Amino acid sequence: MPTPDVALALLKSTFGHDRFRPGQADIVAALLAGDSVLAVMPTGSGKSMCYQLPALATESLTVVVSPLIALMRDQVAALRLNGVAAGALNSATPRADAAETHRQLREGRLRLLYISPERLMRPEVLEGLSRHGPARFAIDEAHCISQWGHDFRPDYRRLAELPEHFPDARISAFTATADAVTRKDIVERLFGGRARVFVAGFDRPNLQIGMAPRVSGPRQIDDLLERHSGQSGIVYTLSRKEAERTAQRLSSSGRTALPYHAGMDQSDRDRHQDRFLSEDGVIVVATIAFGMGIDKPDVRFVAHVNIPSTVEAYYQEIGRAGRDGLPAETLMLHGMDDIRLRRLMIDDSDRPDEAKRVEHQRLNALLGLCETAGCRRQALLGYFGETCAPCGNCDRCLAPVDTIDGTVIAQKALSAALRTGQRFGAEHLIAVLRGEPTDKVRQHRHDRLPTFGVGADIAKARWRSYLRQLAAADVLRIDIGGYGALQLGDRARAVLKGVESVALHGEAAAPSRERRQAAESPAGNADPALLARLKQERLEIAKAEGVPAFVVFHDRSLQDMAIRKPQSLEQLADCHGVGASKLDRYGERMLATLKDAGRSRPSTDAAVGEGRPR
Repeated sequence: MPTPDVALALLKSTFGHDRFRPGQADIVAALLAGDSVLAVMPTGSGKSMCYQLPALATESLTVVVSPLIALMRDQVAALRLNGVAAGALNSATPRADAAETHRQLREGRLRLLYISPERLMRPEVLEGLSRHGPARFAIDEAHCISQWGHDFRPDYRRLAELPEHFPDARISAFTATADAVTRKDIVERLFGGRARVFVAGFDRPNLQIGMAPRVSGPRQIDDLLERHSGQSGIVYTLSRKEAERTAQRLSSSGRTALPYHAGMDQSDRDRHQDRFLSEDGVIVVATIAFGMGIDKPDVRFVAHVNIPSTVEAYYQEIGRAGRDGLPAETLMLHGMDDIRLRRLMIDDSDRPDEAKRVEHQRLNALLGLCETAGCRRQALLGYFGETCAPCGNCDRCLAPVDTIDGTVIAQKALSAALRTGQRFGAEHLIAVLRGEPTDKVRQHRHDRLPTFGVGADIAKARWRSYLRQLAAADVLRIDIGGYGALQLGDRARAVLKGVESVALHGEAAAPSRERRQAAESPAGNADPALLARLKQERLEIAKAEGVPAFVVFHDRSLQDMAIRKPQSLEQLADCHGVGASKLDRYGERMLATLKDAGRSRPSTDAAVGEGRPR
């Protein structure tokens, strides 16, 4: 049986990496030992390497169950460029490609076969595959197996039948998002309760985390995009209509913005996804239909126009940014309407009552994250059972807020809700609290209530913030079936009686440009002009190969080249992500670009207007 040292040698020779990332070595060792494994690892931490290396080390077949055709295609392309025998079988696989994959299967040379759960579990596919004796199955996006997972897919449930068809094969499962309940459910359903569980941590320190009340959504999103001009990113919306509208608005301002949602034709969705994966500077405006398994490493921002459904969904979606380990920014906007709509979606679903109860609890946790006065990363990791020091890379750390004892303020709000019959929304309550005799206030004679004007010293915007915080803390509750009326929450009585206190915070100013840039600045000191030349060379290679640019080299690899400035193939091999196969295929071209740039730099002034030397 190969040892982890053999896998480490392959990591360097095949993929160009000198060492395992945190958590990888233990998982690889367990798989080489023949253990059943569930691994929970942050997005971008190298999950795929954990099942690719054992396949190469043991020179045996691993079947990778993956949910998306685009993901399979890119991973297979990347593996082949690294000299690995890999293939995919799906509806989009060209006939010649499929024939070559079947030939390598028959000859026992194929090491990794990518396939969807729907296709894998067809009787004819199971029967055909059994003749080739796969040694392992690796199930990606494994949270889809569990009914408690945030993206449950019934087709994944049938994967529990794999041991019946392949009793000698070992099974492993991988996901970036699974809380304790979901992990237990996966182990029970897939492994009969017996598996080694590895939780490698959830922190993504390169992601700058930001959340803000939705004051002027388009302007807030535009500010984010201006900070990342010319870079790739994802903007999530709650509805298909909003995705279309936002994409059109962004396109009209000169950006490359493409909608993506389940209501589009499959061909249009595929075309937009392909452009996002293969081109630089493309923004996808999408519903949650987009993103699972997206492996584009240079996504520099992820924005949410509305709150996601759960902390797990939020973590999964922001995890699509910065997979290359370089700085990326996230922003989530939220408001009262979001809370009402999310609760309505939970209650209108056809899930069992117990599942709905859990979903409401998970939404409460997300609302608490939105309204926390402390470090966002501490609160986010705390949800997953981890601790950390204040991160210095979230909006709360970059622009701290002051916290006050808001018990009296909460009591005033609760009194207004009670005396108006718990039938009115935030704006009406604010008018009552501030003593504003609107037509609606006079119509219901609420200007005669004892609470009329008791909060006149607090501005409207601040009252909106306080009511959101009280709703997030379950002091107030939004009546989802009553058009957003604010009612008393579970903590209301205790707060009214003074038994419980309430902490409230003010709204923070946006982090200063200087503090934001300090948090975003990447490590190293790559020459921007040289980096641009390397990216252009990579793009030309990618076009010739018919693959996305990041499949040729990640941005991190190019940054390493621009910093080290290697002058020989031996020196180039020491750069991040340059394995033997890529060194052989592209080494001379990248060296020529580096040397060319070095020769042209001293005569830059004289060369102005003469075009870029090649």
